[in-house]
Amino acid sequence: MKRTKTVLGGLLLVSLVLGARAQAQDTLNVGANIGNVPWEFQDASGANVGFEIELVTKIAENLGKKVNIVNTPFNGLFSAVQSGRIDVAISSITITKKRLETVAFAQPYYDSDQSLTVTSGSTLGNVSAFKGKTVGVDTGSTGAMWATTHQAQYGYKIREYTGLNPAMLDLKAGRIEGYISDIPALQYYAKITGGVKVAQRLKTGEQYSMMFDKSSPLAAQFNTQLDALKKSGYVSKLHQKWFGVLPEKSTSTATVLPMPK
Repeated sequence: MKRTKTVLGGLLLVSLVLGARAQAQDTLNVGANIGNVPWEFQDASGANVGFEIELVTKIAENLGKKVNIVNTPFNGLFSAVQSGRIDVAISSITITKKRLETVAFAQPYYDSDQSLTVTSGSTLGNVSAFKGKTVGVDTGSTGAMWATTHQAQYGYKIREYTGLNPAMLDLKAGRIEGYISDIPALQYYAKITGGVKVAQRLKTGEQYSMMFDKSSPLAAQFNTQLDALKKSGYVSKLHQKWFGVLPEKSTSTATVLPMPK
């Protein structure tokens, strides 16, 4: 009797271990810097939402897996994916040659260029029309760097701000004629608040994707899924949902691209 109980106990333990392993294999640990609006953040109910949350969840679903979001500071995502603490990292991560030396990326799905934003009724459609006019920038930002580099070319004046909201107040009040900053932030702002529009994309070549350990087979699997989701229009519709407009056809959101190497 005692031996039977021991055997049954051993079988139960094996079953529990195998079940836990199967569950682990069916769940992807996704590192995300929660609070990165509109990519990954919490809604009023505390649920994780955002463009990248939806995209990674859809891909995992197609692969027959569930997603476990692991809130991780941006700088911690790189070591977490390399050590295996997470299977994939999201958080508007730019693909760079330097990063490709130590991690892998699926194909890009967002071109994070700079942008020129004007009021909704403005007839100023591009920076070439800004000679003698004033553009706002966020102090120390890549938008400020772009505006300074091209100031002599376009002949505008620059006014610096600390944060988006004071700049938008001045733009709507007519104290500046335009604002130069990251395109995703401004498209999202225009969608949520109204009164302004993104008039021009200013190309810088930055592209976002999901990040994996260099040896992970998931990188290629996710890349194949992105092929299909771009072709079906799913990624473009996701862009429209979160940014209020369909992506331009020439961008990585709408175009199937090779996996970066």
